[in-house]
Amino acid sequence: MLTPAASHEALVRDFRWDLPMRLNMARQVLDTWAEGAPDRVAVLDLSHERDEVSYGRLREMADGLAAEFAARGIAPGDRLGVLRSQDAWTLAAHLAAWKLGAISIPLFKLFGRDALVTRLSDAEAKLVVADRDPPEALRAWQGAVLIPEDARLGTAPVEAADTGPEDPAIIIFTSGTTGSPKGALHGHRVLTGHLPGVEISHDFLGQAGDVIWTPADWAWIGGLFDVAMPGLALGVPVVAARRSKFTPEDTVNIIR
Repeated sequence: MLTPAASHEALVRDFRWDLPMRLNMARQVLDTWAEGAPDRVAVLDLSHERDEVSYGRLREMADGLAAEFAARGIAPGDRLGVLRSQDAWTLAAHLAAWKLGAISIPLFKLFGRDALVTRLSDAEAKLVVADRDPPEALRAWQGAVLIPEDARLGTAPVEAADTGPEDPAIIIFTSGTTGSPKGALHGHRVLTGHLPGVEISHDFLGQAGDVIWTPADWAWIGGLFDVAMPGLALGVPVVAARRSKFTPEDTVNIIR
């Protein structure tokens, strides 16, 4: 975490990157908190009934998925898609992939058939993690699909792979606004690079009582690495709220 300073100049002057030789984002985001404060709230799901998911519970979810991925043949360097909206299983799917040294691919549920299949094919994905209401477009993809809520997951702990900051962790596709979408491959250092900007733009995020939320889907780098993963890494409860559409009234209720 950044150490607050008397001025922006002092903050910049004293700042140093802390990038260890060995780094796995699953440990950085989840395991360290789950070991030291397992009951601390990691995800606050307000989609239906209020559900507080602790770091300990989130780790159990991620470990169960990691073991299931491995049982299905997912190995270090393999790619898998995460086609879900905001919820704890979405985060657990990314974390599980990183634990194995595999590469996750966030995917938007409103993608059409061509947009979805193109991304999965280009990334050579071996598996897609979906929810119980997958989009029609997923039918066009011939690969394996896993729905965590319907799987019998194990409970044994899974240790994070011994990865370094340069080892690949996630492929985030560009929006495709001005050309064909292109997959940008990021290593396990990507969150470390995002954290200082997120902390300072939120008045040193990570203070007592902080909670963070975005209406942006976690399928994009903004929602995932400017909100969800930084929140988890800093011990800040991340609000998950799945909505069919954005309304000001609903937004006010979530903030309250």
